[in-house]
Amino acid sequence: MTSFLSPQWAFERYEAIRPRLPRAEFPSQSTFGQSLADTAQHFDAYILDAFGVLNRGEEAIAGAVERLQELRGLGKRLIVLTNAASYTRVQLLAKYHRLGFDFTADEVVSSRDVALASLPVLESGAPWAAAALAEDDFSDSPFPLRNLHLDPSLYERAGGFLLLSSQNWGDADTIRLRDALRRNPRPLVVANPDLVAPRVDGLSLEPGTIAHEIADQLGTQPLFFGKPYKNAFDVALARLAGIPKSRIAMVGDTLHTDVLGGSAAGVGTILITRHGLFRGLEVDPFIQASGICPNWVVETT
Repeated sequence: MTSFLSPQWAFERYEAIRPRLPRAEFPSQSTFGQSLADTAQHFDAYILDAFGVLNRGEEAIAGAVERLQELRGLGKRLIVLTNAASYTRVQLLAKYHRLGFDFTADEVVSSRDVALASLPVLESGAPWAAAALAEDDFSDSPFPLRNLHLDPSLYERAGGFLLLSSQNWGDADTIRLRDALRRNPRPLVVANPDLVAPRVDGLSLEPGTIAHEIADQLGTQPLFFGKPYKNAFDVALARLAGIPKSRIAMVGDTLHTDVLGGSAAGVGTILITRHGLFRGLEVDPFIQASGICPNWVVETT
């Protein structure tokens, strides 16, 4: 984990980039509960964040599998909306099954899928360069993608850059990408807008941090796909067609992605506090400081 990362750092950084985030209206106060079971009479469908709601790193959150089975038994519809762009949807589905969840392919919406479906065509015919895992074969991409880590010449010859993963990415890589874009401006597409993600042993730095740092320094506007942006919620809500937005809840562990994004999309919002970004912290000061107020605050899934 990167030593400077903390919930306070993430919160302050999210506040600093608020002009690049969607605008939304929020309730004046939250209702408090113990778990999603307390919210069941108010919602017919749940859009679920993964990290901090279903899992923390490679471990399922205690009781989450059973809770979702309980909600299904009540007839609730479930959709996972995740900014985890390092893996294909097939790989994500396999991970969720390994952790004990029973989602179908249609119940998983990833920011990676949303980004790949919306990549602009590069007129030059030059390839897209992706910051990705070394083993990523890009089999789910409709466009030719090349791995930036495996071919550094792409900094100069790529027609655009796609941030899928920040694993194996360091400050030197950010500087190199920034300088390449300064010399030759090209599209910068971000398939994971998160600044950080909760892991078992702390927080990890995510592609959103890289993109916003470059945007701050160059004065450019990256293209973001995923929460809290409309493009991701449009796909998730299309899977829940026929259910009124007032009966749908976005469930997550962060204010600036899950709650802000859900509110901007017009659905209810539920903040889970025990397992994600605010684990071990009093969340009310963060709600008051940001003005991002969820409909519900519950401790656990």
